[in-house]
Amino acid sequence: DAGHRAVIFDRFRGVQDVVVGEGTHFLIPWVQKPIIFDCRSRPRNIPVITGSKDLQNVNITLRILFRPVTAQLPRIFTSIGEDYDERVLPSITTEILKSVVARFDAGELITQRELVSRQVSEDLTERAATFGLILDDVSLTHLTFGKEFTEAVEMKQVAQQEAERARFIVEKAEQQKKAAVISAEGDSKAAELIANSLATAGDGLIELRKLEAAEDIAYQLSRSRNITYLPSGQSVL
Repeated sequence: DAGHRAVIFDRFRGVQDVVVGEGTHFLIPWVQKPIIFDCRSRPRNIPVITGSKDLQNVNITLRILFRPVTAQLPRIFTSIGEDYDERVLPSITTEILKSVVARFDAGELITQRELVSRQVSEDLTERAATFGLILDDVSLTHLTFGKEFTEAVEMKQVAQQEAERARFIVEKAEQQKKAAVISAEGDSKAAELIANSLATAGDGLIELRKLEAAEDIAYQLSRSRNITYLPSGQSVL
């Protein structure tokens, strides 16, 4: 079929070095047997639990698109077998991920995820080539941390928010203090101006304000039905 290659096993000569391509081919019955390999890119997800530089547990899932090198199919079949992906990919992926992740701490794994993914891809591609495998794509699809680290991050966020709130309260108190000082200075200045004016012009303004207040009070009392006006002195009876 399209995208497939065959390795020929001869009962007398063993595995042949020639790789058979697509299409129709002739075989010697009973003597020769074809072992067909799918040479198209295939996906595989590999979960790995490892540790970061600061000793935090990290759960990583790596997605790989892989295919065998066509010219090396006889060697792959002879040394590894038809299930080469099951035998090779989990072991080398775990080893490379543990090696790369151990170079970064938990914070760097989040902020420098692109760098981590590129380093894993380069190291894993080089290692897979020794087994006759080509990696078309390597990507980190899942990255989480342990429960304790997640709770610690949440507590840190809460503490930072509380610190920001406390800082806001302090700044608000400082502004209120400044406003009170400015208001007191204004009242003091106003009292000083009034005192200077009274010393210069006398207390005529105060007497005028008293008369106006008494007039207003008398007007309000005169409109009440419970108020009775009596003449002064002891001849009222």
